[in-house]
Formats: sequence, structure tokens, C-alpha cells
Amino acid sequence: MNKIFASALMAAALVGGVSEADACTNFIVGKKASADGSVLCSYSADDYGMFQNLCLYPAAKHAKGTMRKVFDWDTNKYHGEIPEAPETYNVIGNINEWQVTIGETTYGGREEMVDSTGVLDYGSLIYIALQRSKTAREAIKVMTTLANTYGYNSEGETFTICDPNEAWIMEMMGKGAGSKGVVWVAQRIPDDAICAHANQSRIDKFNMKDKHNVMYAKDVVAFARSKGWYKGKDADFSWKMAYAKPDFSGRRFCDARAWAFFNHFKDMSRYLPWALGKDPQAEDMPLWIVPDRKVSVQDMEACMRDHYEGTPLSVADGDDLGGGIWQMPYRPTPLSFKVDGKQCFNERPTSTQQSGFVYVSQMRSWLPREIGGVLWFGNDDANMVAFTPVYCSSTIQPECYNTPGADAVTFSDKNAYWVCNMTSNMVYPRYSQLFPSLKEVRDSLDNSYFAAQKEVEAKAQELYAQNPQQAVKYLNDYGIEKAQQMLTRWKQLFQFMVVKYNDMIIKPTDKDGNFVRTKEGLGARPVRTGYPEKYAKELIKQTGDKFVER
Repeated sequence: MNKIFASALMAAALVGGVSEADACTNFIVGKKASADGSVLCSYSADDYGMFQNLCLYPAAKHAKGTMRKVFDWDTNKYHGEIPEAPETYNVIGNINEWQVTIGETTYGGREEMVDSTGVLDYGSLIYIALQRSKTAREAIKVMTTLANTYGYNSEGETFTICDPNEAWIMEMMGKGAGSKGVVWVAQRIPDDAICAHANQSRIDKFNMKDKHNVMYAKDVVAFARSKGWYKGKDADFSWKMAYAKPDFSGRRFCDARAWAFFNHFKDMSRYLPWALGKDPQAEDMPLWIVPDRKVSVQDMEACMRDHYEGTPLSVADGDDLGGGIWQMPYRPTPLSFKVDGKQCFNERPTSTQQSGFVYVSQMRSWLPREIGGVLWFGNDDANMVAFTPVYCSSTIQPECYNTPGADAVTFSDKNAYWVCNMTSNMVYPRYSQLFPSLKEVRDSLDNSYFAAQKEVEAKAQELYAQNPQQAVKYLNDYGIEKAQQMLTRWKQLFQFMVVKYNDMIIKPTDKDGNFVRTKEGLGARPVRTGYPEKYAKELIKQTGDKFVER
């Protein structure tokens, strides 16, 4: 997700990652690195105040001369128009009917490279490319051709571009105001590897001779030379060192999330100094790694819920006061702040309260395309939602993901974003006390979706053999049913937690989750838990004898 940079970027000639701004996270898994042979990718669209529906662009045919108006995905400002394609494909969320999926993270880079006169912003470019592409390679061609033709008005961007056979990472930047051109490089992720990016440019040196696995702008090096940003040989050119050199924020706030993803599947302690951000001599991380075990959709969801648990960066272990009384693994923003003249910061893990939506995309080449692509979707912080299945052939959104009248400042109890946020924002400040109840429901729903997937898709294939449109309708109806059931269950969860944890106590429940009553029919005596032990000790340590009985 793009950011309002304002004074957020550090005053340096080369800007690496974000310092005070909101941010996004993408994880990528090649088909030979996944547990079932699918290509996987994830996206967390994070931005305070952002309200997003599960978008839908129906397939269409367009007469010659038809123009498409372009409105900025972040701001809704009108930028201009471009010719419409003769044919466009169905897009639901960030996946299209051909199972092509595109996500992004914004890294900023050199501010002078932004083309303020360009027609296309990064978000519009994503959804236009999805409507026009049958493969990841085609999407890369569409995106770069459009940006070079009509201009690109966003900051430096990293794109995840995948299909059922290939996974790619592409980085793109404009050439300055009025340039109507871009520099870019795209690399294919090896099938047996995993990759990640999180608001810091990740592409370093790339093999310009490997035409099958590497694509780039013809002037990608020449442009940097013309600006005096690079003087070496073409073969030694590093994209990120020329256009978006990592600084402390780019490493600690951004690359640390990529490090944490890798660390789930291989010991990455060698690169911990890089992720910590303070050692200028630290060894940089590779763009991808080969994992020690296969990665499942469930693994991807778990990684999107990560707070650096079990690592030196953890904000989930309750060792400091930042998490409050009940060890909340979240921190307020801005990320940077000053105390007594010292520049300080908060950690920025993958799971974050400002997520607008999250997904894990599962793309499978061996199934009919209408069945093979699944967008596991949630409309809030990944840690606080169940990911419901949305099939790539769907032509109707669940009402909870596209609710009439609901927006960023209009609450609706029919809307998943608002119901999920209503619940998660009750949990955040009392995390260790309330989160187990949410997790139980979340995991129960997730597990039910995965348990049903094989049977649902077998039924869809039977229908597909008779009439593909019957299979499409069946899967669309199934996705709607599960999303709406999730919304109903989440409302019940909210009401349950209001009663159970009212006034900072815990009302007893039996093994079935029913509230316990006395033999006279009243609610059983609630439990008053008081402070967690770690917090109580720190409180008395800081206050001395003030709260010690004489």
C-alpha cells in the first residue's frame, strides 16, 4: 500500500524503506517449494484509514475507441484516461480468471524519480494488468508498456506477479516529472524457492544475460549513470543500491519482516544483524532462499499473523511495557518517536493493526483454471481474521466484502471490515486475556475451510465436466456462503466477549462455552485475574513503595 510520505522519509539522498509511514508485506512461494505444488503468494494492504472492498471487475468486450478513466487507488483523484483493451478478463480481489495474482509493497526510493504528471498509479496499474493478462509474464509486459506509454505517478514499488506456473518479483520507478517513462527490473523466483518483500527494495544485482528468468528496462543502468548514481560495470549494477539504498528503517522496519518469513523455514540467524539494522557492515539477505521444508497455505496464513515470536525482535513476549498490562503484540504509530532527545522506535512486524485487507493466493496448474485459483481473503489484521475462500472465477462478491453504504467513516454491521475491526479493537488492549477466545473461533473456521476444500473442489470438477458455468456458480455460492457465515460467527464472538470479559473480569464458562449459572439461576461469580505477574513486578519496581502495604 502506498503512503503519505510528507515528512516521514528520512532526509537523505537515498531513501531505503519507510520510517514513519504505513506499509505492506508480500510473501512468495514457488510451485516446487509449496506443499501441494501450487504457486503461493500473500499480501497485506496496510494503511491507516484505508477501507477496501473485495473488488470486482467483470470480464467484458470493448468497442474500438473506448476510453478508461483512471482514478488513483489511494486517493481516488482523477489522473486521466487510457484506451480500453478490446477484451478484459474477470478480476475478483487481486486474482483474475486465469489465476494471475498481483500484489505490491511501496518502498519510496529517490523522490526525484516520481513522475507527478503520469496517468497511472501503482494500484490502477495492478488492476488494469489483471484485466489484461493471462500469465505473469504477460502482466509484466502490460504493466511496463502502459507505464512507459502513459507515465507512472507513484513512488518506487515492488510487485509480486504470479500465475499457476511462475512467480516473479518486479521493481519499478519513474524517471521524474514529465518523463512518461519508467526503469524496472523483474526476476523470476526459482520454483524451489521462497521470496519476500516489505517496503524495502529487494533486487540487488541481476543476471542481464539470463533472458528467460530476468527482464529489465533497456536503460536500467544507463539512466542511473546519466544521473551520476552509478559508475561501475553493467554486470555489477545493483538496482536497490542505485535507486533505493537500504537505511536503518529499510532494514529494521521492512527487511526484518522478510527475514522473519524466511526464518520460519530456514535458520536465518546469519542475517539477523542485517534485520536489526544497526550494523553498517552486516551481511545483506539473499532475495530468495530454498526452504528446509515445504510451505502450505496454512503456513502462509500463520506467517501473515507473525509478530516476530521467538526471535530477538519479538513484540509478543511481554518483556517490556510497550504491550500494556495484557502484553499486546502491537505498538502505536508513528514508528519513530523521541524521548529526552533520543530518537527511538517501535518494531513493525508483519501482523499490524492498520491492515485493510489480507490474502493468501493459491494458484494450481493441474486444475481447471476456474477451480484452481483461490484467494483466501480477510478484511482486517491477518491475526484477527479467518481467511475465507474466494475462487478466481467468482463474479459476485459476498455482501460482507462489498457492503452498500459502508466506507471508511460509515460503520455497518453487515460489513466484514467493520465487524472484524469492532472485535479486534476490543481485543488489542487486553490481548493475553481476550485473544484466546478469538483464536479459538478463528482457527475453527480456518480448519473447517481446509477440511472441506477437497470435497468442495471434487464436486466442482464433477459439475465442470457437465457444464463449466455450473461449477463457477457452485464455487461462487460456496465462497459467498462461507464469508457470510464468518460474519455471523464474528458477531456472535463479539457479543460473547463483551459478556465474558466485561469490566476487566472473566465470567466462567463450561466446556461447551456456555456461561455458568448458580443453582439460583444467576451468573456464576466472575474471576478477577488482576495484573499478569511480569507486569505487576515491573509496576512495583517503577513505583517503589507507593503501592506497597506498610
